[in-house]
Amino acid sequence: MGMLFIILVFYLVPFLIVLVALVDILRSDFEPSQNKLIWVIVVILLPILGSILYLIIGRNQRRMPY
Repeated sequence: MGMLFIILVFYLVPFLIVLVALVDILRSDFEPSQNKLIWVIVVILLPILGSILYLIIGRNQRRMPY
């Protein structure tokens, strides 16, 4: 039971955070459009930190649909 908890906390949860961030980046439009590429690079190079930064800062940079 303890090993399953460790696997969930240290592998599955960070993977899901990165996956959610990347999917959200790729499905969103940004203003300016270069921000999408910048956020993808940040999340790929710094997976956990980049994903958390995107979810806190980057989501506010998306272009809102009218």
